[in-house]
Amino acid sequence: MKQNGLLSRILRYFSTDPDLPRIQADDKVIKRMFEWRRLSVFLSITIGYGIYYVGRLNFSVVKPAMLDEKVLSATQMGIVDSALLFAYAVGKFSNGFIADRANVRKFMSFGLLAVAIINLILGSTSMFIMFVALWGLNGWFQSIGAPSSIVSLANWYSPRERGTWYGIWCTSHDIGGALNVIITAVVVEALGWRWGFWGTGIVCGISGAILLLTMKDRPQTYGLPSVSEFRNDPSPIAKKSDSVKRLQIEVLKNPAVWTLGLSSALMYITRYGMYGWAIVFLHKTRGYSLAETGLMMGVFFTASMIGEALSGLISDVFFKANRNVPCLIFGLLETACLAAFLMLPEGNRFLDYALMGGIGVALGVLVSFLGGLMAVDIVPPRAAGAAAGVVGMFSYIGAGIQGAASGWLIDMGKTVSEKTVTVCPNAFADACGSVGIDVASQFNPAAFGKFFEVKTTETIYDFTDVLLFWTIASGLSVIAALFVWNAEKRARGA
Repeated sequence: MKQNGLLSRILRYFSTDPDLPRIQADDKVIKRMFEWRRLSVFLSITIGYGIYYVGRLNFSVVKPAMLDEKVLSATQMGIVDSALLFAYAVGKFSNGFIADRANVRKFMSFGLLAVAIINLILGSTSMFIMFVALWGLNGWFQSIGAPSSIVSLANWYSPRERGTWYGIWCTSHDIGGALNVIITAVVVEALGWRWGFWGTGIVCGISGAILLLTMKDRPQTYGLPSVSEFRNDPSPIAKKSDSVKRLQIEVLKNPAVWTLGLSSALMYITRYGMYGWAIVFLHKTRGYSLAETGLMMGVFFTASMIGEALSGLISDVFFKANRNVPCLIFGLLETACLAAFLMLPEGNRFLDYALMGGIGVALGVLVSFLGGLMAVDIVPPRAAGAAAGVVGMFSYIGAGIQGAASGWLIDMGKTVSEKTVTVCPNAFADACGSVGIDVASQFNPAAFGKFFEVKTTETIYDFTDVLLFWTIASGLSVIAALFVWNAEKRARGA
């Protein structure tokens, strides 16, 4: 009885509030109240979800340091990545359905606070099994962020304007990514890899508390009209008589939603391949310094942000809210840029920057469209979380497969060679320098003799196979998306 009572209280706390009687006020007053609240919602979900990403992508920044210190191998890191992504896939599905019924203000804030606690714990362990378990748990709590944000967008923004705002919200991925590679990288380089988790935990905790104050529930819970009524932009596929449960069941029966999920899953293989391994690829294979690698990733995330911000606006204005043509164009661009990394020789800095920018802008558009918006467009607003959940489940199954597969392919492609290096202690720096021998300060300056021959090992990473894997997945994603070309028109009876 006590357990049931506690569970009931938890469910009541997180459930969406009941609709309040309509506020009786002048239209201008209603408009001002509505616009202020939805602006607060938009800023909250954009900044809040960006911070979610800091708590998810920080692992990619600490990987080089952990590899150097032999804390985890690349294969183990791939398994840790997959633990998060598979848990995220399951959570995206379940939390998408929950978000349709939840008070998203409380739900989204709770998830970010949980992410903070997990990151703080991770900074205090080096055990592989603990990383797998805790990073997987982090994935489940991470999965609360996107459905809560999408449900908020569906309830506060109408179909004909949603693409524009959805695209801008998608820049939250890159806000988080940019903050991650810039701030976390600096912290890790200065204080060590553990602070890559501790610093993130502190930031996520503070942000979760702020989110609880600034987020809003549905418009009707404040006595305001629904967004369809407010904007005079009703969705023809919604029926007032349908319950949330029935609408969610219809989502599960819709083959277009599942097809979009498959296309998104294939695209997410590339997306999380870049998120998880691009830093290692650029540093270990392309030979860039960590500082320049951070700059190149900054170009990637900036380009992705531009693609996301403009994707919805372009489709709303030039294609009358149709997403198919730009989805095809940028899917082909992504595939071409990945193939170029395989076929073109390395050593051209400008070309590498251009390819990173091309992949970034293409993924920005595709994440916005395939990752949720195209599915949300073909379902009623009160089932937006369910649609996002189905697509999200597929997306992160793909990302999870990528995590383990990419780590394994990278380990299989590496070669370890032994070489002899002539070094010189500091005491004989002048003499060594005159004959072109490097000074090695780690040697005892009082040691006998000027020169030493030391055997060392060198690890070379070959990314050919993993790049081929990402490129094929990208091409298949484009093909799958073609099968839902007219899904949005059919959903609206056009």
